Amino acid sequence: MVLERIGEPLIERQLPDPEPRSGEVLISVAACGVCRTDLHVVDGELSSPKLPLVPGHQIVGRVIGVGLGVEGLDPGARVGVPWLAWTCGECRQCRAGRENLCERAVFTGYTRDGGYAERTVADARYTFPLGEEPSDEQVAPLLCAGLIGYRALRMCGEAERLGLYGFGSSAHLVAQIAVHQGRRVFAFTRDGDAEGQDFARRVGAEWSGDSSAAPPEELDAAIVFAPVGSLVPAALRAVGPAGRVVCAGIHMSEIPAFPYEILWEERQIRSVANLTRADGDQLLPLAAEAGVRAEVTTYPLGEANRALADLRSGSLEGSGVLIVS
Repeated sequence: MVLERIGEPLIERQLPDPEPRSGEVLISVAACGVCRTDLHVVDGELSSPKLPLVPGHQIVGRVIGVGLGVEGLDPGARVGVPWLAWTCGECRQCRAGRENLCERAVFTGYTRDGGYAERTVADARYTFPLGEEPSDEQVAPLLCAGLIGYRALRMCGEAERLGLYGFGSSAHLVAQIAVHQGRRVFAFTRDGDAEGQDFARRVGAEWSGDSSAAPPEELDAAIVFAPVGSLVPAALRAVGPAGRVVCAGIHMSEIPAFPYEILWEERQIRSVANLTRADGDQLLPLAAEAGVRAEVTTYPLGEANRALADLRSGSLEGSGVLIVS
C-alpha cells in the first residue's frame, strides 16, 4: 500500500521485491501496526517523507534473506522492525549515546519504505529478535506505541500518581506497565467519551474522565499522548510541585500561552523523540513479565485506508494492526 501524494489515500501497487544490501535482511511481513505517526505522514503533518512511500513501522515478520555481513539472523528468524531504521554512529548525538537524536537518522515508513507490504528490508542491527510468543498482532503495537510510551514513562521518574492524556494505543499499553510497577493511573479522554473512559478502567486506570476535568488528586507526572497542544497547560495544572509533563507525540498542535504560575514550583515540560534500541531491549521482556495485552482491531493489508480512517476519527479502540500474511 503506497502513499504517492500527501493527503490522498494509499494505493495498492505490485512492486518488485526489495533486495537486501550489505548488513540488511529481507523480511516476509506477517503484521504491521497502524500508528498515529503513519497518519501524520499521510496527512502531511510531518514534512519531507520519501515519496512514493510504503508506510508502516511496527513490523513483525520472518527473515527470508540476508545481505553480506549479517550475523545472528538466519532465514526463518522472527523479528520486529521499529521506527528507528538507521543511525550514523558518528555525529555528536550518537557519540553521546543518544542515537534517537542522530542528525542523519533514517526512519522506517517515513524516509525508507516500511511494513504496509508483503516484503520489506531492514538494517539487521535495528531489528529486534523475537521469540514465538506472543502472536504477531500482539507484538506489533509494542514496536512503537509501546516503545514510545515506555520511554515517556521512564521520563516520569518515580511518579506514583500518573496521568495519561489521550487513551489510545500507547496509553493502554503504558497503563498496564505502570500498574505492574505499582503506580496509580488516571486517564483523560475526549470530553464525553464514556466508552473510552470505560476502556481505560478496564486496562488498569483507577479513575478516568474528560480531558478538561481536574483529577481527583494532584498528579506526580502526566504523559500527553494526544496531539493536542491545549492539553499541555491542562496537564501542568493537574501536576503538583516538581511534577513532570511529558509530551510523547512526534507532532502536536500549537501549545497556547499559559501563566507562569502553573509552571512554577519546579514543574517540568519535556518531549520524547523517537526511540533507542536499548528501549526495545528493556521493554519487550518487561511487557512479557507484566502480562501486557494489546486490545487489537485487525485489518487486511488492502484495507489500510480504512484502518487509518478509523484512527483519524477516534473510533479505533486500542491498537490497529494490518494482517499481511
